Amino acid sequence: MAISAELVKKLRDKTGAGMADCKKALEEAQGDEAKAIEVLRKKGAASAAKRSDRVAKEGVIAARVADDKKRGVLAEVNSETDFVARNETFVQFAQDVADAALAANPNSHEEFLLAKMANGATISEEVGAQTGRLGEKLEARRFEMLAEPTGFVTSYVHPGSKLGVLVAIAGSSDGASVGRDIAMQVAAMNPMALDRSQISTEQIEKELEIYRTQARNEGKKEDIIERIAKNKLEKFYQDNCLVEQSFIKDAAKTITDLLKESGGLKVTGFVRMQLGEMHKHADGQA
Repeated sequence: MAISAELVKKLRDKTGAGMADCKKALEEAQGDEAKAIEVLRKKGAASAAKRSDRVAKEGVIAARVADDKKRGVLAEVNSETDFVARNETFVQFAQDVADAALAANPNSHEEFLLAKMANGATISEEVGAQTGRLGEKLEARRFEMLAEPTGFVTSYVHPGSKLGVLVAIAGSSDGASVGRDIAMQVAAMNPMALDRSQISTEQIEKELEIYRTQARNEGKKEDIIERIAKNKLEKFYQDNCLVEQSFIKDAAKTITDLLKESGGLKVTGFVRMQLGEMHKHADGQA
């Protein structure tokens, strides 16, 4: 029988098991939800089913860059407690998830969960198996890929593995040390965008209106309010556009200065992933 997406979602909500596992279980059980739950338990997803009402809010960010440096991936893998997140088995599992994602190069979360791990199991299946072994609800929450065919991708995972960054740079891979510096910059300074072209018109107008209101509240004259607002907007760009930010290792230079000194390298994109937060992904030309 055909298994609807609604049935799969309902079983996932009840058990906490992966979408792919739920679909297979429902197919095996001919659409019978109770039997499908039994199937999940028999296949090692029992722990996930028992812990479906818990929240996997701890965990780690894992990174992997391809041997040729042309592609990289970040993956967030969650656990219920920080105690498990620091467990060597869990940390290695998260790294294995990143390895599988890099090899599979998925285009969606569903494809990500179906990616094959080194032991032949899918990420989704191994989440269920590790849940049973570690005794907590685990989740492979998300992934982000970044590629740069004309240069290289570099990664940085902040100590504690709660924050990870990928940076794509066009140019010679001899600039790898610069790439790592820029990845650390993204981690520390959390830029909103790569450059001004990526700041939306709506965001710009919102900022200007805030600055105009601030100036009026300070009693500034109308004929200078617009100039004040535009000056503050320039500071906004310097704080929030990666290439305009002051370099964290030398405040006397910007990231644009650093790139020029490196022989003309160009940042073409970055991903910043922090545990539990929405990702930040910026693509463009610096």
